Amino acid sequence: MGYYPVLLDLNGRRVVVVGGGRVAARKVASLVEAGARVRVVSLALAPETEAVCRRSGVEVLLRAFEAGDLDGAWLVVCATDNEGVNREVAGAAEAAGVFVNVVDVPPLCSFIVPASVTRGDLTVAVSTGGASPAAARRLRQRLQREFGPEWGPYLRLLRAARARLTSLGRPAAQNRDLFYALVDSELFDLVRAGDAEGVERILARQLGDGFSLADLGLGPADLWAGREEDA
Repeated sequence: MGYYPVLLDLNGRRVVVVGGGRVAARKVASLVEAGARVRVVSLALAPETEAVCRRSGVEVLLRAFEAGDLDGAWLVVCATDNEGVNREVAGAAEAAGVFVNVVDVPPLCSFIVPASVTRGDLTVAVSTGGASPAAARRLRQRLQREFGPEWGPYLRLLRAARARLTSLGRPAAQNRDLFYALVDSELFDLVRAGDAEGVERILARQLGDGFSLADLGLGPADLWAGREEDA
């Protein structure tokens, strides 16, 4: 069976997590980071789950799952080791027309979560279609080495340059050529080295006046920002 790859905008949208163990804690943390409004339903919470829920202001229902818990939900994640609960949640989600992921039980899922690497605005995801989560994790580890934390500030810079270019009202084709010229330049290597002067030279050469780091609302420190947490 094939899957259709997609990145979801969950900002402000309701996502229900059923289960309160350590796996649920990881799911809640990643969903909160994506901006989702998370509701946790579980008879009890592990310390890790309780901590992330309290820290993030997550709604918690300390009781058994009920089908009505999915009202207004866009997604549901079931992270329990109870087969009966897993099937109940999957059935309720199917009836409500809500996509569901039952952790480690692909036959009950209407979507699966790929192994992913995030570097600022960059997300690289890999999936084996449920065939081998272990292989997917190994691929993710390789990607973590290949795509370093410098991608965060690099894309931050490209986003700022693109926003300024498009604001000038030039023809789209002209901007497209500039975008590719910038990406094909040595800009990435200079950002990786934290070479602010080199970055300034590339911006001036490729984009002209009005595109210094300061013009883009950035500074030399932005070439390093976020590297520690991404590493």
